[in-house]
Amino acid sequence: MQASQRRIDTLDDLRTYVNQTLCQHDQLELNAFTLTERPLTRSGKPCGVLFCLHGPRAVKFSAIWETERNTILFYNSSGQRFQKTHLTQSPELASVAA
Repeated sequence: MQASQRRIDTLDDLRTYVNQTLCQHDQLELNAFTLTERPLTRSGKPCGVLFCLHGPRAVKFSAIWETERNTILFYNSSGQRFQKTHLTQSPELASVAA
């Protein structure tokens, strides 16, 4: 599993990074597939975001931005984690939940 660090200032930068990483790992054409997101909550409070890239033939690739540890965990279509990115700077979670 690959580990890295990255500074991300805006929600759009976060989406772009997640989309690029998932597409690059699975050799998909960038911006050819839909990326959806869903806020995650724990005890009713926002704690992260689930990103899902809907690839060809109904294959799904995912990433989870876990805000407590400020990391993004990337998963392939079989659910195996292939990368972990620690964010040194990240957008406010309130902007994602809005």
